[in-house]
Amino acid sequence: MAASATEEHAPFASPQIGWAEQQPEDWWRACGLAVHKALAQASLGADDIACVGFSGQMHGAVMLDEQDRVVRPALIWCDVRTEEQCRELNRKIGAERIIQLTSNPALTNFTLTKFLWVREHEPENWKRVRSVMLPKDYVRFRLTGERAIDMADASGTLMLDVANRRWSAEMLAAAEIDQRLLPALFESPDVCGKVSVEGASATGLKPGTPVVAGAGDQAAGATGMGIVAPGAVSATIGTSGVVFAATDRPALDPKGRLHTFCHAIPGRWHVMGVTQAAGLSLRWFRDQFGTGAADGRDPYERLGEEAATIAPGSDGLLWTPYLMGERTPYLDPQARAALVGLTASHTRAHIVRAILEGVAFSLRDSFTIFAEMRVPVGTIRLGGGGARSELWRQIQADVYGHEIEIVEAEEGAAYGAAILAGVGARLWPTVDAACAAVVRVAKRVPPQAEAMAVMNQSYPAYRRVYPATRAIFNP
Repeated sequence: MAASATEEHAPFASPQIGWAEQQPEDWWRACGLAVHKALAQASLGADDIACVGFSGQMHGAVMLDEQDRVVRPALIWCDVRTEEQCRELNRKIGAERIIQLTSNPALTNFTLTKFLWVREHEPENWKRVRSVMLPKDYVRFRLTGERAIDMADASGTLMLDVANRRWSAEMLAAAEIDQRLLPALFESPDVCGKVSVEGASATGLKPGTPVVAGAGDQAAGATGMGIVAPGAVSATIGTSGVVFAATDRPALDPKGRLHTFCHAIPGRWHVMGVTQAAGLSLRWFRDQFGTGAADGRDPYERLGEEAATIAPGSDGLLWTPYLMGERTPYLDPQARAALVGLTASHTRAHIVRAILEGVAFSLRDSFTIFAEMRVPVGTIRLGGGGARSELWRQIQADVYGHEIEIVEAEEGAAYGAAILAGVGARLWPTVDAACAAVVRVAKRVPPQAEAMAVMNQSYPAYRRVYPATRAIFNP
């Protein structure tokens, strides 16, 4: 890796409970500045760039008018206002038929439901819509002028026939969405455009530089970690948490608890379980209750040290991380977080450790479903903030009951996007060959027998919390 750079963009706005919106133009502004920074940091010129890769947040709904202006702020992945639209799709098409058509259930997070909400609640805005796309594809559109999307990101729209890697004509017809609104489909390493003059001006790249389709953050992040063949699994804790397993077939959970998506590798798929508020749980605690004395250190490092003073199991304290509803395994946008088992002897450190353990338990739910589906789990690699914390690494190894691996590169989805660009530029013949060449394991963490035994006792108790509290919030 030659260099990396970031640029802040505005956090999401939440005008009402369950709403989450961002301004697409701000993504483009931040992208241009970050690319300029990266080029300068690496002392590279525009001529040195062979190809551009892309990744970004999944499921968001960007809508453009006939002048290619943004019609309204994008409804992003964690926006869960579309329960009624999901119910209407299930009534109209049938829940089982939707899974047959798209390999996934109708969820509030998926892009189609967001389009339907805008059409119903903001008809004047919908009348103006002439094209739609996902977040990273809007940024690529501004860079190249081309409307395109990759198979992996398209899988999370509820409009793709995932098994056959094409838009689902039946799903679009039932939802009354004109396919002409949708971008063209490409495999992730395919070149789908070139940097335009306007894009070059904003980023410092060279006009005509090839640009690949890329992938959504989860498929690109998994690629960057070498999760490309069956048996390879990643557990990534960012704002959300994701357990991701590569497959050579479109493995399907008939209950819809896991997502079945196309992978960033042509001819492969993946199954994926999602926790809505994984890292968000710890951030929420930090923002609301602080990190203790301000000494200039990383606040998450201080929280980790605090939690490490408590024994595994948090003395019976349990945290269910449903701050934004939940996807796997409950598919319930009304699910609410709970801190259960508090006593007068519990401390702030107990709560922090319970949060770390609760997030790991929520990801273990996906491994439980993998076992039901006979999805192989050979290696588990960690990504995101959960891979940087020594304590959280060990907690995950103990909760999963499996040795975990940490890879050298920590850039996640950006690293995967670069690998896909390298394949697009013909630096490697395939994504498998690229990963074999550049993805390396830096550390392995085995589970600790005593802690694993405690986690195995705590997990069934954790699993009982949601059924016990569901009726309180969703009578």
